Order: sequence, then structure tokens, then C-alpha cells
Amino acid sequence: MRTNIDIDDKTMQEAMRSGGFKTKKETVEAALKMLARQRVSYQRILALCGKVDFDPVYDYKSMRKSRKA
Repeated sequence: MRTNIDIDDKTMQEAMRSGGFKTKKETVEAALKMLARQRVSYQRILALCGKVDFDPVYDYKSMRKSRKA
């Protein structure tokens, strides 16, 4: 789909540099794909709401100590 959008030059350059992209198109497509994946991940996390039991006696500090030994 051909679309014209106005994107801040500084933001685009930073995104291209950060992602190692060579073109603006490549940068925008990668960003859109990442946004779509992120939405799916959030939905999966939200689906777990109320399904994970809380253990009041869980002691993460003691587990860290036992892993170091």
C-alpha cells in the first residue's frame, strides 16, 4: 500500500541507525511489524490474568543464593 506520511527526520535517522536499516521503507516496515507482534504478546499476557497462582511463601532471595553455590 502506497502511503505518504510526514515523519520527523531526527526520529527517522535515529530509528534507522538503531536498527541498522538502510532505507526509510525498511525502517517503517520493521517498526510496524514490531508493533503488531507487541500487541499479540500483550494480549497473551492479559489472557493469563487470574490464571497464575500467587505463592505467599516464595522466597526469591533464597533461590538466588542456592543458584550461586
